[in-house]
Amino acid sequence: MGRTDAAAEASEAPQQELDDEWCRHHFDHLSPALAADLTGTLARMRSMCPVAHSDQYDGFWVATGYEDVLKVAQDWGTYSSAHGLTVPRAPIAVRNLPVEVDPPLHREYKRLINAYFTPAAVAPWEERTRRLVTSLIDAFIGRGSCDFMADFARPYPALSFFDVALNAPPDDVEKVAYMASKSSIPNDPEAAACWTGLSEWIRSFVAERRAGPPKGDVVDGVVNAQVEGRPITEDEIIGILQLLILGGLETTAGALGMMMIRLCEHPEVVALLRDQPERIPEAVEELLRLDPPFIAITRTAMHEADLGGQRIAAGEKVIVSWASANRDEAQFEAADAFDPARKANRHLAFGAGPHRCAGSNLARMNLRIALSELVTRLGDLRLQPGADVRYHTTFTRAPLTVPITFAAGATAG
Repeated sequence: MGRTDAAAEASEAPQQELDDEWCRHHFDHLSPALAADLTGTLARMRSMCPVAHSDQYDGFWVATGYEDVLKVAQDWGTYSSAHGLTVPRAPIAVRNLPVEVDPPLHREYKRLINAYFTPAAVAPWEERTRRLVTSLIDAFIGRGSCDFMADFARPYPALSFFDVALNAPPDDVEKVAYMASKSSIPNDPEAAACWTGLSEWIRSFVAERRAGPPKGDVVDGVVNAQVEGRPITEDEIIGILQLLILGGLETTAGALGMMMIRLCEHPEVVALLRDQPERIPEAVEELLRLDPPFIAITRTAMHEADLGGQRIAAGEKVIVSWASANRDEAQFEAADAFDPARKANRHLAFGAGPHRCAGSNLARMNLRIALSELVTRLGDLRLQPGADVRYHTTFTRAPLTVPITFAAGATAG
C-alpha cells in the first residue's frame, strides 16, 4: 500500500537551485531540492547565515547552529510550541499532544506517558522485538534483494509499536502506518484524508479498549487520566495517542532507512559492527546524529529576543534544525565522520528541552536490535544498481524507497 505513490514522488526530479540567495532569504523546508541535498545545504547555511530569515510561508527564521538550536529548544518561555507551524498543514480537529503545548500544561500530558517508556519499562519487550526482526528478515533474505523500506523499515516499527506499546489489533497495522506516513507530509494530496482517518481510527480504538479489560499499558494510562484535576477529554486522548503513533512509526522508519543507506555505502561500518558488536549501541547514537529522522521543529517568539545576533520580533516563527545542529563542527569534531567511539555525543536527534522525545528509549531499543540482526544476517549489502533514493519533504525525513541487494540466505560471520 502506498508503493505506487512513493515511486511517483521519487521520479520527480528537483528543479530548484539552492544558491546563496535562496539560503539567505528564500529557504523552504518543504523543497524537494532541499530534501535531495539537506546535509550540504545546511552546512553552507551554518557557515554564512547561521540564523537566516526566509520570506516563505509568510516569513520565518531558521537556526542551524548547535548553540542557537539548543537555546531555542530549552527556552520555552521565549519560544513557544503552542502557536502554529511554518507549513501549510491540512486542517485537523485534534492537536498533537503534548508537542503543541507549553509547560505547565505540557508537563501534565508528558507525565501520562513517560512512565511507560523508561529503560526499565521497555526492557521486557526486547525478546518479542528480536523475534519480530528475525521474522521480517526471514521473509526476504532468500530473495537476495528487497525494497528495505517496504519490507522492513516501515512494517517493523509499526508492528512492534502495535504489539508492545498499544496492544492494538495487528490487522490494522498497515492501514494506520500508511495514514501516519501520509499525514506527516504537508504537501501530500492525501494528507488531509489521512489526518482524519488516523483520528477516527484512534477514536474507535479507544472505544474498543474502554469496552474491554484493562491491559496496564500507556493506552489505559491515558484513557483514565486526570489532567489539571479533571478527567481527560476525548480530544486530548486522541491527541496524545496520535502523537505516539506518528513518533513511534514514521520517525523510526526514517532512521532505519537512512541507516541502511549508510551501511550500503560504507561497508567498513558493517565490517566494524560485525567484528565489534559491543559497539552497536554507540553506533546507533552516531547514526542518529549523522542522519536524524526528526530534522526540525517550529517555535514562535513570545516577545522580542536576540538569536545569533538577529533580533527576533514577537510573533515571528523560528525553525530550529536538529539535523544541522548535529553536524555543527563547533560542537562535534569531524562532524561528518562516523565515529562510534565519539566522546560526549550530545546529539539532538530526539530534540531537547521539555519537548524531548518521550519514546527515545523504545526507539533506541528498536534500532539497536535491528542493526544487530541486519549486519549479522545480510552479507554484501549494496544499493541496487541505478537506485535513486528520494526523501519526502517535511519536518521528518524518511527515504521513500531503499532498493538493496545482499547475499541471498547468508548469515554473516
